[in-house]
Amino acid sequence: MIKTEDLVFEYEKRDDDGNVIGKSRAIDEVNLDIAPGQFIAILGHNGSGKSTLAKHMNALLVPTGGTMWVNGMDTREEERVWDIRQSAGMVFQNPDNQIIGTVVEEDVGFGPENLGVPTEEIWKRVEESLKAVGMLEYRHHSPNKLSGGQKQRVAIAGVVAMRPRCIVLDEPTAMLDPNGRKEVLRCVQELQKRDNVTVILITHYMEEVIDADRVFVMDHGHVVMQGTPREVFSQVETLKYYRLDVPQVTLLADELRKQGVDLPEGILRKEELVEALCH
Repeated sequence: MIKTEDLVFEYEKRDDDGNVIGKSRAIDEVNLDIAPGQFIAILGHNGSGKSTLAKHMNALLVPTGGTMWVNGMDTREEERVWDIRQSAGMVFQNPDNQIIGTVVEEDVGFGPENLGVPTEEIWKRVEESLKAVGMLEYRHHSPNKLSGGQKQRVAIAGVVAMRPRCIVLDEPTAMLDPNGRKEVLRCVQELQKRDNVTVILITHYMEEVIDADRVFVMDHGHVVMQGTPREVFSQVETLKYYRLDVPQVTLLADELRKQGVDLPEGILRKEELVEALCH
């Protein structure tokens, strides 16, 4: 679904007068191969290149070196941009930047309308998408009166209504409280399982990635770690080196292991820790 080969993205650095003083690499020879239907998490501290990478998946940015393919299409081919954006939908950090309708159902129908979908089909998709994110009862509400978590679910419904094969979520829960975060994450996971949509979640909340099929960790434009959540989170010291948190239960298990308690590495859930301690 998403494949990169030695992907590079450079931007010009300028001084206060606007003169070019050099170039900087936001993405430096990244190689990814993401299969259809996978739930992928990309982690990294601010400035690691993860959001820049996300924008390549929707052809908002194009590589300055190497190649990015989305659903088999090269993002540098201008005539394919429309098809690429139909294949990969983006959900951004702030839902207010993505919601443009004055009524929830109008907002969700905006994307399919722009794709030239017939009116009858639009309303069918609006209903299905709002049902999928648990927001059908709010279809006639104003988005301005919704909570942050509800707005983000409406933004996701707007993307889902366009029937993309892949949804890229760029820190979609950064502005939400813990309940809003859980709500949005649950909704995304259900979509992935039900419709076999490829989900790429970019986040810095470690607890959000424990159900991912694969985790990539970025630092200074490079992919520095990759593997299953268990493989990645069993390397507590390496994650700390890259200035990333570890799920609290994983950290607790790691500290107990250092004190001589016999525990397996890479514990991700409270239930696993309780079970391991009781045996």
